[in-house]
Amino acid sequence: MSYQRLEHVIQGSIDGGEDISGKSLQTATSLLAAQANDVRSHRVNWQSYMQGQMISQEEFQFIREYDNATGSEQRDQILGRYGPSAAKIFLSLMGHISKDQTVQYILTMVDDMLQENRQRVSIFFDHAKKCKTTPWAQFLNMLNRQDQFVINQAARVISKLACWGREKMNSTDLNFFFSWIRNQLTTAGNDYMQAVAGCLQMILRHNAYREAFMETEGLSTLVSVLGSRCGFQIQYQLTFCIWMLTYHAGLAAQVNKFNVIPVLADILHESVKEKVTRIILATCRNLLEKPEEIEIVQDNALSMIQCKVLKQLEVLEGQKFEDADITEDIEFLTEKLHDSVEGLSSFDEYTSELKSGRLEWSPVHKSEKFWRENASRLNEKNYELLKILVRLLESSKDAQVLAVSAHDIGEYVRHYPRGKHNIEQLGGKELVMSYMTHEDPNVRYEALLAVQKLMVHNWEYLGKQLQQQ
Repeated sequence: MSYQRLEHVIQGSIDGGEDISGKSLQTATSLLAAQANDVRSHRVNWQSYMQGQMISQEEFQFIREYDNATGSEQRDQILGRYGPSAAKIFLSLMGHISKDQTVQYILTMVDDMLQENRQRVSIFFDHAKKCKTTPWAQFLNMLNRQDQFVINQAARVISKLACWGREKMNSTDLNFFFSWIRNQLTTAGNDYMQAVAGCLQMILRHNAYREAFMETEGLSTLVSVLGSRCGFQIQYQLTFCIWMLTYHAGLAAQVNKFNVIPVLADILHESVKEKVTRIILATCRNLLEKPEEIEIVQDNALSMIQCKVLKQLEVLEGQKFEDADITEDIEFLTEKLHDSVEGLSSFDEYTSELKSGRLEWSPVHKSEKFWRENASRLNEKNYELLKILVRLLESSKDAQVLAVSAHDIGEYVRHYPRGKHNIEQLGGKELVMSYMTHEDPNVRYEALLAVQKLMVHNWEYLGKQLQQQ
């Protein structure tokens, strides 16, 4: 999928237009869109607000005239006459009218106004400059309200202002908005998740915002949600967000530190929606094309191989797709991954498996030759791989992962003279010992063997003892 098509795809997926395969994505914000249609149908009696002295004569004249305008050209003329005062009136009305239904109506009017012509964001920026504030300040405050429609419609407006305005959102406001997005994405039973994801899709089109999102642990949130059982639409939208992050070379180099490839590989294996398959393949391609360091590209390729992406590509090759980009990406990934497989050493294979966190009883774990030749390499890069082994023992709930981790620690200690000391320093000895009473018999067995290796120094004697058992 080419970067040149990025703007079109983002706009289609957020605003309910057409995606690149021509299929409508209106369902991306279906609940919010349906409610907005209902809000528009309940016109506000502005006359009663003026008669009750709840709005001024100027506010009444503007809002009635704008609300009754019949087309984009007429609305442009009205906004041209009022200029920044139009923004002032919108904000004032939302600020002092307490009735939620009316606030919903005004917010929807503002969102529609910006959606119709993105240049109109300038009236909010001009007004903010006069008042020495930010154009999104009042909308950010609205995220603290109780009405869910108001909250999510305000978020849409914030995204448009931040994305289309002449000034970027400052770090304080941006961090607040990203924090809100993360909380909404991880709130159980949130009916507006698609709308929230749509806001993120929009705002991440800017590099500065992508960098800030990574700095605020945003990617770990996306991976966490994708790793849970979410629907295909959320899978598509959140993978779309990751795809946009990977267009930044510096960020693309960091992405798989967050376990992105294993999670996307799982979704790819189960995906029955073409658009989900397409966006995952496009993301994988970026992870092999965008990083500038060859070592990062190779690590990403090894991770894909370990997660059986190559096998899934073989399955996909036999299918027909409407989008030519999918076929092109399949061919590209297949070629790159085959090249990586050809130069794959046993240690590369082990490293990839370990970094994926998905340990299996692959041949290297039981290979005497492998441990004899490579045990010391677990100390490289400040004990990077050894630390991963210990971390898996500490955090994994998978019995097989725990058993293999305990086994590998035992083999490391057996084949590296100072291994016992290093494991003790990292807290691995206590962890291994704690699994001697684990409910799974395989975990207990491997933990027992590892503890014996940690305690015994005469390996030949231990080997004979184990053979007798």
